[in-house]
Amino acid sequence: MQPLFPEIKPYARHRVQVDAGHNLYVDESGNETGLPVIFLHGGPGSGCEFDSRRFFDPAVYRIILVDQRGSGRSTPQGEIEGNTLQNLIGDLEQVRDLLKIRAWVVFGGGWGSTLALAYAEHDPKQVLGLILRGVFLGRPADIDWIYKEGAKAFFPEYWADFIAPILDLDQATPCESYHELMTSGNDLVRMTAAKAWSVWEAHCSNLHPNARLLNHYAAPQRALTRCRIGTHYMINGCFLEPNQILAQAGQLKDIPGIIVQGRFDVLTPMAAAHALHEHWPGSEVMIVREAGHSATEPAMIDALLRATKALAQRLDAGPEGGL
Repeated sequence: MQPLFPEIKPYARHRVQVDAGHNLYVDESGNETGLPVIFLHGGPGSGCEFDSRRFFDPAVYRIILVDQRGSGRSTPQGEIEGNTLQNLIGDLEQVRDLLKIRAWVVFGGGWGSTLALAYAEHDPKQVLGLILRGVFLGRPADIDWIYKEGAKAFFPEYWADFIAPILDLDQATPCESYHELMTSGNDLVRMTAAKAWSVWEAHCSNLHPNARLLNHYAAPQRALTRCRIGTHYMINGCFLEPNQILAQAGQLKDIPGIIVQGRFDVLTPMAAAHALHEHWPGSEVMIVREAGHSATEPAMIDALLRATKALAQRLDAGPEGGL
Protein backbone atom coordinates (compact mmCIF):
# COMPACT_ATOMS: atom_id res chain seq x y z
CA MET A 1 0.00 0.00 0.00
CA GLN A 2 1.13 3.52 -0.73
CA PRO A 3 2.07 5.66 2.28
CA LEU A 4 1.45 9.38 2.58
CA PHE A 5 3.83 11.65 0.72
CA PRO A 6 6.73 12.96 2.87
CA GLU A 7 6.11 15.93 5.13
CA ILE A 8 6.54 19.31 3.47
CA LYS A 9 6.39 22.87 4.73
CA PRO A 10 4.33 25.65 3.19
CA TYR A 11 6.04 28.05 0.85
CA ALA A 12 3.44 30.73 1.64
CA ARG A 13 1.10 31.53 4.52
CA HIS A 14 -1.79 33.97 4.46
CA ARG A 15 -4.24 35.60 6.85
CA VAL A 16 -7.54 36.39 5.14
CA GLN A 17 -10.04 38.75 6.78
CA VAL A 18 -13.27 37.43 5.29
CA ASP A 19 -15.55 39.70 7.31
CA ALA A 20 -15.42 41.93 10.37
CA GLY A 21 -15.47 38.96 12.73
CA HIS A 22 -13.52 36.15 11.05
CA ASN A 23 -9.88 35.84 10.02
CA LEU A 24 -8.84 32.67 8.17
CA TYR A 25 -5.53 30.85 8.09
CA VAL A 26 -4.48 29.68 4.60
CA ASP A 27 -1.23 28.11 3.43
CA GLU A 28 0.25 26.85 0.17
CA SER A 29 2.75 24.07 -0.48
CA GLY A 30 3.93 21.83 -3.30
CA ASN A 31 4.34 23.07 -6.88
CA GLU A 32 3.64 26.80 -7.17
CA THR A 33 2.63 26.37 -10.82
CA GLY A 34 0.97 22.99 -10.36
CA LEU A 35 -2.63 21.81 -10.40
CA PRO A 36 -4.37 23.76 -7.61
CA VAL A 37 -6.22 21.72 -5.01
CA ILE A 38 -7.97 22.96 -1.88
CA PHE A 39 -8.23 20.63 1.11
CA LEU A 40 -11.49 20.97 3.07
CA HIS A 41 -11.21 19.55 6.57
CA GLY A 42 -13.90 17.71 8.45
CA GLY A 43 -15.64 18.38 11.72
CA PRO A 44 -17.14 20.88 11.45
CA GLY A 45 -14.50 22.61 13.53
CA SER A 46 -11.54 20.24 13.23
CA GLY A 47 -9.08 22.40 11.29
CA CYS A 48 -6.35 21.14 8.97
CA GLU A 49 -3.41 19.06 10.18
CA PHE A 50 0.20 18.66 9.06
CA ASP A 51 -0.82 15.41 7.33
CA SER A 52 -3.51 17.16 5.29
CA ARG A 53 -1.12 18.18 2.51
CA ARG A 54 0.45 14.72 2.28
CA PHE A 55 -2.31 13.18 0.14
CA PHE A 56 -1.03 15.06 -2.91
CA ASP A 57 2.10 14.67 -5.02
CA PRO A 58 3.93 17.95 -4.31
CA ALA A 59 5.54 17.83 -7.75
CA VAL A 60 2.11 17.89 -9.39
CA TYR A 61 -0.21 19.78 -7.08
CA ARG A 62 -0.33 23.31 -5.72
CA ILE A 63 -1.72 22.37 -2.32
CA ILE A 64 -3.90 24.87 -0.47
CA LEU A 65 -5.06 24.35 3.11
CA VAL A 66 -7.66 26.57 4.72
CA ASP A 67 -8.91 26.42 8.29
CA GLN A 68 -12.64 27.16 8.12
CA ARG A 69 -14.26 29.84 10.26
CA GLY A 70 -13.50 29.38 13.95
CA SER A 71 -11.38 26.27 13.30
CA GLY A 72 -7.69 25.44 13.64
CA ARG A 73 -5.56 28.55 13.29
CA SER A 74 -8.43 30.75 12.12
CA THR A 75 -9.66 33.33 14.60
CA PRO A 76 -11.56 33.81 16.79
CA GLN A 77 -11.34 30.13 17.57
CA GLY A 78 -14.67 28.44 18.19
CA GLU A 79 -16.68 31.44 17.01
CA ILE A 80 -20.16 30.53 15.73
CA GLU A 81 -21.45 34.03 15.02
CA GLY A 82 -21.55 34.47 11.25
CA ASN A 83 -20.51 30.84 10.83
CA THR A 84 -22.80 29.21 8.24
CA LEU A 85 -22.38 26.98 5.21
CA GLN A 86 -23.17 29.91 2.95
CA ASN A 87 -20.43 31.96 4.63
CA LEU A 88 -17.93 29.13 4.16
CA ILE A 89 -18.76 28.94 0.45
CA GLY A 90 -18.17 32.69 0.14
CA ASP A 91 -14.88 32.32 2.01
CA LEU A 92 -13.63 29.78 -0.52
CA GLU A 93 -14.29 32.24 -3.31
CA GLN A 94 -12.40 34.96 -1.43
CA VAL A 95 -9.43 32.62 -1.02
CA ARG A 96 -9.55 31.60 -4.69
CA ASP A 97 -9.60 35.25 -5.79
CA LEU A 98 -6.76 36.13 -3.42
CA LEU A 99 -4.57 33.35 -4.82
CA LYS A 100 -5.53 34.24 -8.42
CA ILE A 101 -6.75 30.73 -9.18
CA ARG A 102 -9.18 30.36 -12.09
CA ALA A 103 -10.46 26.94 -10.96
CA TRP A 104 -9.26 24.20 -8.64
CA VAL A 105 -9.69 20.62 -7.52
CA VAL A 106 -11.69 20.33 -4.29
CA PHE A 107 -10.84 17.54 -1.82
CA GLY A 108 -12.95 16.90 1.27
CA GLY A 109 -13.91 14.16 3.71
CA GLY A 110 -16.88 13.87 6.07
CA TRP A 111 -18.07 17.43 6.71
CA GLY A 112 -15.45 18.49 4.16
CA SER A 113 -17.37 16.51 1.53
CA THR A 114 -20.56 18.38 2.45
CA LEU A 115 -18.86 21.73 1.98
CA ALA A 116 -17.15 20.54 -1.21
CA LEU A 117 -20.44 19.44 -2.75
CA ALA A 118 -22.35 22.56 -1.69
CA TYR A 119 -19.55 24.73 -3.08
CA ALA A 120 -19.37 22.81 -6.37
CA GLU A 121 -23.13 23.04 -6.83
CA HIS A 122 -23.00 26.77 -6.13
CA ASP A 123 -19.94 27.53 -8.30
CA PRO A 124 -19.45 24.59 -10.72
CA LYS A 125 -17.28 26.58 -13.15
CA GLN A 126 -14.66 27.07 -10.44
CA VAL A 127 -14.29 23.32 -9.79
CA LEU A 128 -11.99 21.22 -11.99
CA GLY A 129 -12.77 18.02 -10.14
CA LEU A 130 -13.89 16.59 -6.80
CA ILE A 131 -12.31 13.96 -4.55
CA LEU A 132 -14.65 13.03 -1.70
CA ARG A 133 -14.16 10.67 1.22
CA GLY A 134 -16.89 9.43 3.57
CA VAL A 135 -19.76 11.33 1.98
CA PHE A 136 -21.95 13.23 4.46
CA LEU A 137 -25.03 14.77 2.83
CA GLY A 138 -26.10 16.76 5.90
CA ARG A 139 -29.71 15.54 5.85
CA PRO A 140 -31.61 15.09 9.13
CA ALA A 141 -31.29 11.32 8.68
CA ASP A 142 -27.51 11.61 8.28
CA ILE A 143 -27.24 13.71 11.44
CA ASP A 144 -29.55 11.40 13.41
CA TRP A 145 -27.54 8.36 12.31
CA ILE A 146 -24.46 9.69 14.09
CA TYR A 147 -26.08 11.29 17.12
CA LYS A 148 -29.28 9.30 17.70
CA GLU A 149 -30.26 5.91 16.33
CA GLY A 150 -27.57 4.61 13.98
CA ALA A 151 -23.93 4.43 14.99
CA LYS A 152 -24.76 3.61 18.61
CA ALA A 153 -25.82 0.11 17.55
CA PHE A 154 -22.21 -0.59 16.53
CA PHE A 155 -20.53 1.03 19.54
CA PRO A 156 -22.94 0.76 22.49
CA GLU A 157 -20.19 1.01 25.10
CA TYR A 158 -18.88 4.26 23.61
CA TRP A 159 -22.44 5.54 23.19
CA ALA A 160 -22.88 5.18 26.96
CA ASP A 161 -19.90 7.49 27.43
CA PHE A 162 -21.30 9.91 24.85
CA ILE A 163 -24.71 10.16 26.47
CA ALA A 164 -23.36 10.46 30.04
CA PRO A 165 -22.90 14.29 30.06
CA ILE A 166 -26.52 14.85 28.98
CA LEU A 167 -28.28 12.40 31.29
CA ASP A 168 -30.02 15.34 33.04
CA LEU A 169 -30.98 16.99 29.74
CA ASP A 170 -33.10 15.90 26.80
CA GLN A 171 -31.51 12.71 25.49
CA ALA A 172 -33.97 12.65 22.59
CA THR A 173 -32.13 15.64 21.10
CA PRO A 174 -28.43 15.06 21.85
CA CYS A 175 -27.12 17.80 19.53
CA GLU A 176 -29.34 20.43 21.15
CA SER A 177 -28.40 19.21 24.64
CA TYR A 178 -24.69 19.32 23.87
CA HIS A 179 -25.07 22.77 22.36
CA GLU A 180 -26.74 23.87 25.60
CA LEU A 181 -23.80 22.54 27.61
CA MET A 182 -21.43 24.61 25.46
CA THR A 183 -23.08 27.74 26.87
CA SER A 184 -22.44 26.68 30.48
CA GLY A 185 -20.42 29.03 32.64
CA ASN A 186 -18.80 26.02 34.31
CA ASP A 187 -15.48 25.22 32.60
CA LEU A 188 -15.47 21.63 33.85
CA VAL A 189 -18.98 20.99 32.49
CA ARG A 190 -18.06 22.39 29.10
CA MET A 191 -14.79 20.48 28.89
CA THR A 192 -16.31 17.18 29.98
CA ALA A 193 -19.04 17.54 27.36
CA ALA A 194 -16.66 18.64 24.62
CA LYS A 195 -14.35 15.67 25.14
CA ALA A 196 -17.27 13.23 25.16
CA TRP A 197 -18.62 14.70 21.91
CA SER A 198 -15.28 14.65 20.16
CA VAL A 199 -14.10 11.24 21.40
CA TRP A 200 -17.41 9.63 20.36
CA GLU A 201 -16.67 10.54 16.75
CA ALA A 202 -13.07 9.34 17.08
CA HIS A 203 -14.22 5.93 18.36
CA CYS A 204 -16.61 5.58 15.42
CA SER A 205 -14.08 6.67 12.79
CA ASN A 206 -11.67 3.75 12.67
CA LEU A 207 -11.98 0.13 11.69
CA HIS A 208 -9.29 -0.61 14.31
CA PRO A 209 -8.67 1.32 17.56
CA ASN A 210 -6.39 4.31 17.08
CA ALA A 211 -4.96 5.81 20.28
CA ARG A 212 -3.29 8.64 18.37
CA LEU A 213 -6.62 9.77 16.89
CA LEU A 214 -8.37 9.53 20.25
CA ASN A 215 -5.73 11.66 21.94
CA HIS A 216 -5.82 14.13 19.08
CA TYR A 217 -9.61 14.58 19.28
CA ALA A 218 -9.54 14.75 23.09
CA ALA A 219 -7.06 17.66 23.22
CA PRO A 220 -8.90 20.32 25.27
CA GLN A 221 -9.02 23.27 22.89
CA ARG A 222 -9.63 21.10 19.83
CA ALA A 223 -12.48 19.26 21.58
CA LEU A 224 -14.11 22.53 22.66
CA THR A 225 -13.90 23.96 19.16
CA ARG A 226 -15.23 20.81 17.52
CA CYS A 227 -18.15 20.54 19.94
CA ARG A 228 -19.09 24.22 19.83
CA ILE A 229 -18.98 24.51 16.05
CA GLY A 230 -20.18 20.96 15.39
CA THR A 231 -23.33 21.30 17.51
CA HIS A 232 -23.98 24.73 15.95
CA TYR A 233 -24.06 23.18 12.48
CA MET A 234 -25.99 20.05 13.47
CA ILE A 235 -28.84 21.87 15.25
CA ASN A 236 -29.16 24.13 12.19
CA GLY A 237 -29.39 21.23 9.75
CA CYS A 238 -25.96 22.13 8.37
CA PHE A 239 -27.65 25.23 6.89
CA LEU A 240 -28.95 23.11 4.02
CA GLU A 241 -32.40 22.99 2.46
CA PRO A 242 -34.11 19.57 2.67
CA ASN A 243 -32.14 17.07 0.57
CA GLN A 244 -30.35 20.02 -1.02
CA ILE A 245 -27.21 18.26 -2.19
CA LEU A 246 -28.94 15.45 -4.06
CA ALA A 247 -31.63 17.78 -5.38
CA GLN A 248 -28.99 20.05 -6.91
CA ALA A 249 -26.61 17.30 -8.07
CA GLY A 250 -27.38 18.18 -11.67
CA GLN A 251 -24.97 21.08 -11.21
CA LEU A 252 -22.15 18.50 -10.98
CA LYS A 253 -22.78 16.99 -14.43
CA ASP A 254 -19.66 18.49 -16.03
CA ILE A 255 -17.37 17.92 -13.03
CA PRO A 256 -15.30 14.72 -12.84
CA GLY A 257 -15.26 13.18 -9.41
CA ILE A 258 -13.96 10.29 -7.36
CA ILE A 259 -15.86 9.13 -4.28
CA VAL A 260 -13.64 7.14 -1.90
CA GLN A 261 -15.79 5.25 0.57
CA GLY A 262 -14.85 2.89 3.39
CA ARG A 263 -16.98 -0.26 3.24
CA PHE A 264 -17.25 -0.25 7.05
CA ASP A 265 -17.71 3.48 7.56
CA VAL A 266 -19.99 3.72 10.59
CA LEU A 267 -20.23 7.52 10.73
CA THR A 268 -21.15 8.06 7.08
CA PRO A 269 -22.38 4.72 5.73
CA MET A 270 -22.11 3.74 2.08
CA ALA A 271 -25.77 4.47 1.32
CA ALA A 272 -25.07 8.21 1.06
CA ALA A 273 -22.13 7.71 -1.31
CA HIS A 274 -24.24 5.35 -3.43
CA ALA A 275 -27.12 7.85 -3.59
CA LEU A 276 -24.74 10.63 -4.62
CA HIS A 277 -23.22 8.46 -7.34
CA GLU A 278 -26.68 7.68 -8.73
CA HIS A 279 -27.44 11.42 -8.95
CA TRP A 280 -24.01 12.23 -10.41
CA PRO A 281 -23.23 9.89 -13.33
CA GLY A 282 -19.85 11.53 -13.93
CA SER A 283 -18.54 10.25 -10.61
CA GLU A 284 -16.52 7.12 -9.91
CA VAL A 285 -16.80 5.19 -6.63
CA MET A 286 -13.78 3.54 -5.03
CA ILE A 287 -14.92 1.19 -2.26
CA VAL A 288 -12.23 0.53 0.33
CA ARG A 289 -12.94 -2.84 1.89
CA GLU A 290 -10.45 -2.55 4.76
CA ALA A 291 -11.44 0.91 6.01
CA GLY A 292 -13.97 2.83 8.05
CA HIS A 293 -14.40 6.60 8.03
CA SER A 294 -10.97 7.90 8.98
CA ALA A 295 -8.54 9.17 6.35
CA THR A 296 -5.62 7.83 8.39
CA GLU A 297 -6.19 4.09 7.92
CA PRO A 298 -3.61 2.48 5.61
CA ALA A 299 -6.11 1.21 3.04
CA MET A 300 -7.86 4.59 2.94
CA ILE A 301 -4.56 6.43 2.52
CA ASP A 302 -3.68 4.15 -0.38
CA ALA A 303 -7.07 4.75 -2.03
CA LEU A 304 -6.93 8.52 -1.59
CA LEU A 305 -3.43 8.70 -3.07
CA ARG A 306 -4.60 6.65 -6.04
CA ALA A 307 -7.55 9.03 -6.41
CA THR A 308 -5.40 12.18 -6.39
CA LYS A 309 -3.05 10.62 -8.93
CA ALA A 310 -5.90 9.46 -11.18
CA LEU A 311 -7.65 12.81 -11.18
CA ALA A 312 -4.42 14.67 -12.00
CA GLN A 313 -3.87 12.30 -14.92
CA ARG A 314 -7.44 12.79 -16.08
CA LEU A 315 -6.96 16.55 -15.99
CA ASP A 316 -3.63 16.11 -17.79
CA ALA A 317 -1.61 17.86 -15.09
CA GLY A 318 2.05 17.06 -14.46
CA PRO A 319 5.19 18.49 -12.82
CA GLU A 320 5.53 21.01 -15.64
CA GLY A 321 2.55 22.94 -14.37
CA GLY A 322 -1.16 23.12 -13.82
CA LEU A 323 -3.97 24.04 -16.14
